[in-house]
Amino acid sequence: MKVSEILSHVDHTQLKAFATWEDIKKLCDEAVAFQTASVCIPPCYIARVHEAYGEKINICTVVGFPLGYSVTEAKEAEIRKAIADGAEEIDIVVNVTDVKNGDFDAVEKEVATLRKATGDKILKVIIETCYLTEEEKIKLCEIVTKTGADYIKTSTGFGTAGATLEDIKLFKEHIGPDVKMKAAGGIRTKEAMEAYLELGCDRIGCSSAASISD
Repeated sequence: MKVSEILSHVDHTQLKAFATWEDIKKLCDEAVAFQTASVCIPPCYIARVHEAYGEKINICTVVGFPLGYSVTEAKEAEIRKAIADGAEEIDIVVNVTDVKNGDFDAVEKEVATLRKATGDKILKVIIETCYLTEEEKIKLCEIVTKTGADYIKTSTGFGTAGATLEDIKLFKEHIGPDVKMKAAGGIRTKEAMEAYLELGCDRIGCSSAASISD
């Protein structure tokens, strides 16, 4: 697979708590140069990136990140602000505490509410696989499908582990035909990115895309 093809599926990511404007600018310059699918950045930088780069950058951001247990109303407010500032793609974190409590009705209600809040923007649902049983992952595949989200995403990259090929295989078995897959967390090499894409992922969340450009 050509490097350019791989990069076209990458959400070029910088979500560190201490990310400076220079860090974000470097990320965006790389994204423009390598034509990545998007930049995934902290909400506080959306407006500045949109102003500086305009249509040259597809902006993705995160909501309820990284722990997912903020209340639904707070996540809705984050989504509205992110879209107003210029975000085109929203990666939300499910309420993992509801998942672990077995309250899947609450999870489904929240994801459906956030799907409505994103409108015509892309919604990716981070389920944070490292904390889940296989049964919980399967149930979340069903919820993501039922609520009409665009993507199911493995990980925040801030949990105890990141993406695995096994989880992507599990997703493929249990998501609907209209749901795409995003793998994130610990994916750093061309070979790893290629493996996830070949399994059917449409997006890769990665902070090291520039390192495979040579």
